[in-house]
Amino acid sequence: MCGIVGIVAKDHVNQTLFDALTVLQHRGQDAAGMVTCEGSRFHLRKDNGLVNSVFRHRHMRNLVGNMGIAHVRYPTAGSASAAEAQPFYVNSPYGIALAHNGNLTNSSELAEDIFRTDLRHINTNSDSEVLLNTFAHELQRLGKLVPSPDDIFSAVSHVHSRCRGGYAVVAMITGYGIVAFRDPLGIRPVVYGKRETEQGTEYMVASESVALISCGYKLVRDLEPGEAIYLTQDGEVHTRQCAENTKLSPCLFEFVYLARPDSIIDGISVYKARMRQGELLAEKALRERPDHDIDVVIPIPETSRVAALEMARRLGVDFREGFIKNRYIGRTFIMPGQKQREKTVRQKLTPIELEFRGKNVLLVDDSIVRGTTSRQIVDMAREMGAKKVYFASAAPAVRYPNVYGIDMPSAKELIAHDRTDEEVGELIGADWMLYQDLSDLIESTQWGNSPVKEFDCSVFDGNYVTGDINKSYLDRLDAARNDDAKSGNVQANSNDANNLLEKM
Repeated sequence: MCGIVGIVAKDHVNQTLFDALTVLQHRGQDAAGMVTCEGSRFHLRKDNGLVNSVFRHRHMRNLVGNMGIAHVRYPTAGSASAAEAQPFYVNSPYGIALAHNGNLTNSSELAEDIFRTDLRHINTNSDSEVLLNTFAHELQRLGKLVPSPDDIFSAVSHVHSRCRGGYAVVAMITGYGIVAFRDPLGIRPVVYGKRETEQGTEYMVASESVALISCGYKLVRDLEPGEAIYLTQDGEVHTRQCAENTKLSPCLFEFVYLARPDSIIDGISVYKARMRQGELLAEKALRERPDHDIDVVIPIPETSRVAALEMARRLGVDFREGFIKNRYIGRTFIMPGQKQREKTVRQKLTPIELEFRGKNVLLVDDSIVRGTTSRQIVDMAREMGAKKVYFASAAPAVRYPNVYGIDMPSAKELIAHDRTDEEVGELIGADWMLYQDLSDLIESTQWGNSPVKEFDCSVFDGNYVTGDINKSYLDRLDAARNDDAKSGNVQANSNDANNLLEKM
């Protein structure tokens, strides 16, 4: 998963892009990048690291221009090297920079086709570079010196016809404007908004509404599945549906874990969805154990806090903050290597003994992916003197790989794969394991007058909405991106760096 943002303004956009990326930091902590456009020239800065470490004052001084795009990244395709940080750039046609959130499921075939048919070279293993070159080729073959909105939308239509998977894209064309588009199923989110200034109207596109609101923009709406928006450098706005057979099927995991609670995605308040998750999970707990002996509900910081608070209220027990989180540690299920994840959990969370000693504790997390965090948290609760440790997940069991842009590609690394709920509870050391039912998770997210009739639930039920995922694909994905493969990537990157140093 990643975060994207693009701005067309009346003044320099570098500071606003920086502010928006900081708000979207939860979507990617591996790398950050920014490209601005001044007249007919691009200015680029990208590197591994958090937003505030990648962009120093000396970099910001050089990132001038009234439009730009930016990106924060987790490595789901390719490696974690700085060379694969986004945005990517091509000279022809016009000069195009592109960043995207998601994952192409036919990236390998596209890369081969781009080389043999389009005569374009792909320099990395990133599917974002594949997407960029596909879009660039479709624009170039139109043969226009000055691209019109119709040309832009025609190119996007051809991208949709060639690309499969989940993707939200923002691209900038030198001297012309910014285009953003969403996959035909709307798996990955993207919104746009505007703000009025003394100089005129400014526009922003971003992964989540919270990025707009925090920068003073008013949310206009989400892009529809398959829709594109073209914001010209002069401030004109053009939108068009560019795909056939569209259907809104957003990723359900966004509402459980990925998105910030203060975001609104496809008309759904993430905060309200998580409140309802807690209510329905409490109702299931009462069905299974009407005479429960829970003394206290403790959230696993921090995406489970809203659901845990509602669980405690519905169960009629105390809600307490039993763990203090170190906010400078990244999300553990995405970190490469089991040993690194295990080490990081203890650095990330510190228990407060007062809230555990002599109590029957219900720990609530948003989800359980690999189980590394859950197992160690249960151990910490027992070390702090808890009598019994129960564990509840606001999401159903994650049993299947994600192929649309979340880094959980290997089924054998998922603790719930081919295991019952009780077996998962035993593995993490819990006295009682409680998972949300998928039907309840869907109901909690659709609560009210929701425009979303179905979701991508593939990590929970194994049904992949693009219809192109089979066992052979998942086997190749596993071989390319499991822990062992990632360790090889890390070692390869280290060797590349050492070789470079030796030559300097």
